[in-house]
Amino acid sequence: MKFALVIPALNEVATLRSLLLEITTMDLEVIVVDDGSTDGTLESIADLPVRTLRHAQRQGKGAALHDGLALALSLGADGVMTMDADGQHSPGDIARLLAAARQHPDRIVIGARLIGREHQPASRRRANAVADWFLSWACGHPLVDTQSGHRVYPRRAAALARACPASGFDFEAEILIEAAAQGINTVVVPIEARYAPGLRPSHFAPVADVLRITRLVAGRILRGGLMLDHLWRLRGQHVEIASPP
Repeated sequence: MKFALVIPALNEVATLRSLLLEITTMDLEVIVVDDGSTDGTLESIADLPVRTLRHAQRQGKGAALHDGLALALSLGADGVMTMDADGQHSPGDIARLLAAARQHPDRIVIGARLIGREHQPASRRRANAVADWFLSWACGHPLVDTQSGHRVYPRRAAALARACPASGFDFEAEILIEAAAQGINTVVVPIEARYAPGLRPSHFAPVADVLRITRLVAGRILRGGLMLDHLWRLRGQHVEIASPP
């Protein structure tokens, strides 16, 4: 399978170059989508063998992922990995996620921050728990760490981005719902929750973005007639964790 890696970036001059120096040794087509950075993010990686796209102004993480996924598909990728540029995701997890994608070629692989989760800020844990519950209801199967940006989308799921107009952090919730509606399930690979003091504060706003995600998901549930069958299906189900490679 041919994989591409899409990295949305917003003012990541402090971390992006070192991240890419580890990744560019791997057999991946790397695409960086700069979402209107003002700190010289793209200039800092100009000499590296990666493809780049740039938004003249900030449009949101979802918009960056839209454009990156579209380019990856146009290049013939069978699957598209996404990861954040801020150092929260470890390049050491890439091989494990790709192995799971090869084992489960028709599923979305979620790198769930379950290892060392106690180090995650309490506000983020609470926000993720709310998002996970609502999204599990909307999708009809149990999900965990639905706000993780470290994923692998099979080509069929990546193509659903066109049907997901959300431009912010809610995009990653919306594409899970669209995929579930098309019968595309998920599988989880546990990864480390990295919240070192040196990492910049997340662009994710625990109150505003959770409200936006909750509103989006609740709207889909209401339009689906409350999806009570989804709640029934969740009884006794557990998140599926991929077998180690």
